[in-house]
Amino acid sequence: MHTLLNLLTSSSYPVIYTGAGMSTESGLPDFRSKSRGLWERFNPDELANVQALHNNTKAFTDFYRYRLSELNKYKPHEGHFILGKWEKAGLIKSIITQNVDGFHQDAGNENVMELHGSFRTLHCNECKKETSRNAYLSGTSICSCGGTIRPGIVLFGESLPQNVFKKAEQETRKADLFIVLGSSLSVSPANLLPLDAKESGAKLVIVNREPTELDTYADHLIGSRTIKELLMDINVHVEELLADKDET
Repeated sequence: MHTLLNLLTSSSYPVIYTGAGMSTESGLPDFRSKSRGLWERFNPDELANVQALHNNTKAFTDFYRYRLSELNKYKPHEGHFILGKWEKAGLIKSIITQNVDGFHQDAGNENVMELHGSFRTLHCNECKKETSRNAYLSGTSICSCGGTIRPGIVLFGESLPQNVFKKAEQETRKADLFIVLGSSLSVSPANLLPLDAKESGAKLVIVNREPTELDTYADHLIGSRTIKELLMDINVHVEELLADKDET
C-alpha cells in the first residue's frame, strides 16, 4: 500500500484503468458469470451482438431492458467516490474504463473514457436520437423513425468508438503511472493500453484478485486486497497529505 501511495503522490500524470472487478465490488454481477440470474433467463452470447439487434429485435430488447433494470439496483462504492475526489484534487488525471455502468461519472469523475460505451445513454440505432432510461424501461423500444432503440454500449461485432479509444491512447502515452484496477486484461484491443503505457515509460501497477495476462510486465502486483479496501486505506494518507498542503 505504501509503495502505491508513494508512486501516486510522486507521479505527475497518473491514469487509472478499470475493469469488471471495480464494479463487482458494488455487488453488480459480472456480465460473464454464469452463476448470475441473467444466464437463467437469457443467453448473452446470442443476444449481446449486432445480429440480435437486427434479426432478433424483441429478444434483444427484452435482454437489455432486464440488464438495465438490474443495473438500477446498484450504485458506486466508496472506491468510486475516492477516485472522484482524487481527480478533483488533481491527484489522478483520467480514468479509462471497460465498464459500461457509468459508476465513475456517478461518483464525480469527469475525465472518463468508456471504451465499451455506456448504459448512461440509449439511442435509436438509425437516427441516433436519444431516449431516456425510464421511457425504455416503460416500453419504448421503437423510435419515431422506425429504428430500434438500443443502449449506448459496444455490441459484439462492433468496433470500439474510435474517438474514445484515440483519447485513451493519448492519455496512456502521457501517463507516468498507470494503475489497473480489477481487469483480467484479456479483452483486445483494450488490453493493449497497459503495455502502451509501459513502453511510454510509465510505472505499471496491476490490482486484481486473479493473475492477468500482463502480470510479467507489471512493476507492482497487488492481489490480496479488494479494490475498495485498498483505495480507502490509501485515501486516509492522501487526505492527511492534502490537509498538510492546505495548512502550508
